[in-house]
Amino acid sequence: MFEAYTLLSAIAARTEKVRLGCMVGGMTYRNPAFLAKTVTCLDVISKGRAIWGIGAGWFEQEHHDYHFEFGTFSDRFEKLEEGLQIARSMFVNDTTTFDGKWFKVTNALNVPKPVQAGGPPILIGGSGPKKTLRMVAQYGDACNVFGDAAVVRHLMGVLDEHCDRLGRPRTDICRTRLGSIVVGRTMEDAQSTLKKRFGDIDSMPAEFHERLRNMFIIGDVDTVGEQLQAFKEAGLDGMVTSLIDPTDLDSIALAGEALRRVFP
Repeated sequence: MFEAYTLLSAIAARTEKVRLGCMVGGMTYRNPAFLAKTVTCLDVISKGRAIWGIGAGWFEQEHHDYHFEFGTFSDRFEKLEEGLQIARSMFVNDTTTFDGKWFKVTNALNVPKPVQAGGPPILIGGSGPKKTLRMVAQYGDACNVFGDAAVVRHLMGVLDEHCDRLGRPRTDICRTRLGSIVVGRTMEDAQSTLKKRFGDIDSMPAEFHERLRNMFIIGDVDTVGEQLQAFKEAGLDGMVTSLIDPTDLDSIALAGEALRRVFP
């Protein structure tokens, strides 16, 4: 697996319209001041097409393998908030000084500035109602959550409450959900694709079926479109999605057709 920002910068140099970002990086992997400079560089190379996707970090094994400090749940969210404050300052100021519990910078220089006024949009990933969604309302421009339509509706209500309490217009936040689309010309085609990837699904434990329900939208174009519509009605502005086989051009076209019907 390639390092994300190096790859994104290479893609930025060869494209003109596509927006570019991680879904999502962890604040635990890099010094936030260095990360702010990296994202700024991506924004400059792409002429203003960068999105900063960031979260608290969750993949404990990867932290152990690379000897990055994982810390407690509270540690990671404290680091996320301090990092957001540092990066937001560096996106708009020539120098930033910050003295926190986890991070310290003194006259950290970030010149030239990002192309986008105020810096690249900040997308904060995660569904935590107390910490993550509060930080979205306080620091973010977009959120990316998980769950079925009922869960998403609840989370959007919680985000609205945080926005109201902080005096942030609700419409300031672009709201998305992370998941995968498995789409075929028929429902049977979509289910066949899923079985090729995961094997005998019917014999899988209940936890796997719960994961499927939360992460995958499965069906033909009409069925997928109906499920996407339910998410839109739950309060989303769009979907962040992936395909099981990104080289299957037919599936890409079908997924695009379903998405355009709901999120044109």
